[in-house]
Amino acid sequence: MERLLVANRGEIAVRVIRAARDLGIATVAVHSDADAEALHVRLADSAVHIGPSPAAKSYLNAATIVDAARSAGVDAVHPGYGFLSERASFAAAVAEAGLTFVGPDAQVIERMGDKVAAREVAAKAGVPTVPGTPGGVQDVGAAVAAAGDIGYPVMLKAAAGGGGRGIRVVDDEAALVKSFPAASREAQSAFGDGRMYLERFVRKARHVEVQVLGDGHDVVHVHERECSLQRRRQKVVEEATAPGIDDGVRAALTGAAVRLAREVGYRSAGTVEFLVDDETDEVFFLEMNTRIQVEHPITELVTGVDLVAEQLRIAAGEPLGLRQSDVVARGHAIEFRICAEDPDKGFLPQPGRIGRITLPGGPWVRCDTWLEPDTAVPPFYDSLLAKLCVWGPDRDTALGRARRALGELDVEGVVTTASLHRTLLDEPWFAAADFHTGTLEEWLA
Repeated sequence: MERLLVANRGEIAVRVIRAARDLGIATVAVHSDADAEALHVRLADSAVHIGPSPAAKSYLNAATIVDAARSAGVDAVHPGYGFLSERASFAAAVAEAGLTFVGPDAQVIERMGDKVAAREVAAKAGVPTVPGTPGGVQDVGAAVAAAGDIGYPVMLKAAAGGGGRGIRVVDDEAALVKSFPAASREAQSAFGDGRMYLERFVRKARHVEVQVLGDGHDVVHVHERECSLQRRRQKVVEEATAPGIDDGVRAALTGAAVRLAREVGYRSAGTVEFLVDDETDEVFFLEMNTRIQVEHPITELVTGVDLVAEQLRIAAGEPLGLRQSDVVARGHAIEFRICAEDPDKGFLPQPGRIGRITLPGGPWVRCDTWLEPDTAVPPFYDSLLAKLCVWGPDRDTALGRARRALGELDVEGVVTTASLHRTLLDEPWFAAADFHTGTLEEWLA
């Protein structure tokens, strides 16, 4: 691999470009009209314009991106996260163009991207899943019958896709009958597939995910991350490793993740997501994300493993260079997602122009961002501005370092979620890691 096209924008494009440069790989950026002067464009060795500002006409236009890759003479395409990263059709188009897709094969993306198929893989690998329907249900009648067997409350989930879209929690049959059509329409709109499936809703659970790396033959886990603090099923704060779980639960999580990845011959970096029942410590498989995750930096901070570099090496055909005994977690890391949203106004997006900025630094502070002074925050894309990550030899030290880092952070021109994080740090339940997937929304309410 000598030349790489990065099919993304923002901080993840910057991150991939830097990893490629460390490995001596030349990079080609892509950009819409809105991103013509963006940091990732200037950091890359060259750049290609791919269309107007709306994502549907640029970063989501697979044919245009493949054409750009061909014209730029690259060997490979890295999709980052979001946009086209989990579109099996995009991975297939890249391969059909004679290029390397930095990620798993299209067949694996398709198989693990369908929640019903992924549950079947989990069952075959001996990985426990939340009790639910064995396949997708097409209509409300079938959903009512299934819910009667599973028992209320149940969660309605889109069979395809993720990101919290098409999900409803219902407590009884009347609520299910009312919610099913809207959830199915949302799934159809978001993923082109209106099938739903049902699973038992665990009221008090932690959302814990395991990072894996595979080369198609060998698989290792790179420990776990705590992702329970969510708003509208979108992660807000993540930690590595997960506080509040014991070594037995941790072994069950990592062992299940490795078995699942081996079952599909996984190749690249991926994440296996689980629910951990707070009352019983039962572990249930949720889904697999077949891409690099937003929260990957905290895993890098506790393990010293450059996950993006490993992705690129594996895609270039190198065997996995890590044994499980090589991957040791040390200390504790926390990531705070800094978004252009106003927490005091219902998290209303805040596009605008950045004025002066002060990014935190110092020992064991990492800030992944695309922000620069006098930069426009466009209204067309995700509101993520930066990922502020801190490490400490223990969680208390990391929390103290987070207070200092968040205190240094200053972004003029747009309102951000930094104020929310500063407030969270003063909450006793957060300091004690006493939370579950519903805690943040309950606290906000």
